Amino acid sequence: MTSMAEPSFRESVDLMFNRAVALMDLPPGLEEKIRVCNATYTVRFGVRLRGQVHTFTGYRSVHSEHMEPVKGGIRFAANVHQDEVEALAALMTYKCALVETPFGGSKGGLRIDPRQYEEHELEQITRRFAYELIKRDLINPAQNVPAPDMGTSEREMAWISDQYARMNTTDINARACVTGKPLNAGGIAGRVEATGRGVQFALREFFRHPEDMKKAGLHGTLEGKRVIVQGLGNVGYHAAKFLSEEDGALITAVIERDGAVVNPKGLPVEEVHNWIARHGGVSGFPDATHVADGAKVLEEECDILIPAALEGVINIENAAQIKAALIIEAANGPITAGGDQILREKGVVIIPDLYANAGGVTVSYFEWVKNLSHIRFGRLQRRQEEARHQLVVDELERLDRYLGDAWSMSPGFKEKYLRGADELELVRSGLDDTMRTAYQSMAEVWRARDDVTDLRTAGFIVAIERVAQSYRAKGI
Repeated sequence: MTSMAEPSFRESVDLMFNRAVALMDLPPGLEEKIRVCNATYTVRFGVRLRGQVHTFTGYRSVHSEHMEPVKGGIRFAANVHQDEVEALAALMTYKCALVETPFGGSKGGLRIDPRQYEEHELEQITRRFAYELIKRDLINPAQNVPAPDMGTSEREMAWISDQYARMNTTDINARACVTGKPLNAGGIAGRVEATGRGVQFALREFFRHPEDMKKAGLHGTLEGKRVIVQGLGNVGYHAAKFLSEEDGALITAVIERDGAVVNPKGLPVEEVHNWIARHGGVSGFPDATHVADGAKVLEEECDILIPAALEGVINIENAAQIKAALIIEAANGPITAGGDQILREKGVVIIPDLYANAGGVTVSYFEWVKNLSHIRFGRLQRRQEEARHQLVVDELERLDRYLGDAWSMSPGFKEKYLRGADELELVRSGLDDTMRTAYQSMAEVWRARDDVTDLRTAGFIVAIERVAQSYRAKGI
C-alpha cells in the first residue's frame, strides 16, 4: 500500500504539468486554460440482463479542444472513476501534442468488470454506452474519436462503430468515429501491435544517442540487455516479443497479477503469453522461477524496466529499491509523482508515458486518415513502385551478364528491392518516423537546458508549448 503522502493519479499529472510550466513563460490565464479539463460527461444507464435491469456508470472526459476531433481510449474496469478518466484525458492532450497527431485529448471509462459477463451481454452494454455518448456527439468522426484501452479491444470498437453507423445512416465517414477496429471493419494493419511497437521504436531511438545512454549508465546496443516487463497484456506482450525476437534483448522476468516468472537467461515471450492465455496467469510456467509477490520483482537487477500494466505501481514506497538503469513507461502513469522524484534523485532515466506509449494514438491517427480517405495505404502506388524498381533490377542484371563472375547481386537483394511497401510496412514506417522525431524534440530540450533534468519535464514543455501555440492561433 502507498502512504498518505502519495498524490493521486490526477494530482500526479497536475504536479508533473506544474513542474514543466514553472520553467516556461506562459501567461497565467493560458496556463490555467491548458491545465483544466474542459468537460466530463457522466452517464448512468440501464441494461436488462439475466431477467433484471442492471445500472452502469460511464464517463467521457474532454480535456482540451485546441484541436478537434479529440482522441482517447475507452477503458472497461471495475475501479474506473472520474478523476482517473480526467487525468488520462489530460495525458492524451500532451501525448498527441508531443507526437504531432492533430487531436485534442479525451478519455472514456465504464465501471464494469468485463470478465463477469458473457460476450452477448458485453455487446448489449457496450452498444448502450455508445448510444448514450453518440447522441451527445461524444463519439463522432469530426469531434470525438475513441479507441481501445484497458479491458477493451477491436471487438468493442467494432460494436461502437456499428452502433454509430446505425444512428447516422448517411454519414459517409461513419467508420472514422472510432479507431482500433478489426481489419475487416475499417481497421488498419499494425494497430493491435502499435503501442508495443512504439515502445520498441522509442528504445531503439534512445539507444541511437550515446550521450543519452550515458546518463542512464548504459552503452552498446539493445542486444543482451536484461529487461523486466510488468504486465503481459497487449502492450507488454508486443514490446517484449519485438525486443527479444528482433533486437536480442533478454526478457529476464514477466510480472503478472498472480506473481512473476524469472529466468536470468531470458524467457520465451511467446510461450509465456500462450501459458497465460491457457492458465490465466504465469504460475506453473516451466523452466522459470515463480515469485508469488510479483511487485518485489520490480526491484530486481535489470537494465530496462517496462511497467506495462496499471498506474501507480512505482511509488514512494518502492521507488528507492528500484535497480533498473532505465525505465520506459509503456502503461499510463505507472510512476507516481512521488516515485518519480525519488528515481530522478537516484539518477534513473525515465522515458515517459506521454512519449513511450504514443504508438497507439499514432497508428490510430493513420487509421482515422485511412477511414476519411476511403482507400487502403499503398493501394495506388505499390505496383508503380515495383515497376520503377524493376527498371533498376533489369539494368543490374544486364551488368551482371556483362561482367560475368566478376560481379553479381547479393542473394535476396532482388526480391527485397522489388517488393513495394504494403499497408503494414507503411504504418510501421510512419510510426518509426513519429517516434524518432518526437524523441528528438523532447531530448533537445533535455540536453540544451540546465534547468530541465529529465525527459518527462522536457516532453511536457514541448507538448504544452504546442498546445499554447494552437490556442494563440485560435485567438485565445
